[in-house]
Amino acid sequence: MFKKRSKPNGKIDTLIGTGTTVEGNITFSGGLRIDGEVHGNVCAAGDQPGTLVISEQARVDGEVAVPHVVINGTVNGPVRSAESLELQPRARVTGDVEYSTIEIHLGAIVEGRLLHRGAESAKAVELKLAVGH
Repeated sequence: MFKKRSKPNGKIDTLIGTGTTVEGNITFSGGLRIDGEVHGNVCAAGDQPGTLVISEQARVDGEVAVPHVVINGTVNGPVRSAESLELQPRARVTGDVEYSTIEIHLGAIVEGRLLHRGAESAKAVELKLAVGH
């Protein structure tokens, strides 16, 4: 009945450093930190827990689909976070943002829709009006 939530990965397994540009899609598990540029989609592998950190100087041109995301740089494309999303003060997102839980710091900018996608909100619940006597 209750889905066990994964915890954010506290360690970084992979780093895309400043001055590095990746052309193409990235699929990863564990922790990924981007300080450079990615021209392609960044996704967590299957149902694996994953944490993505996009630093202040980083840029991603493509879709981001990772359970735990921290953004302080620029993303041009939709962001889908099944667990938690943190938009830090220098975050700039151009595209729709889907999240389960979100934290938005003063100064973060989203040019797109914010769409809550919690596990419980996926089910439609119909309410009927009570009939008075």
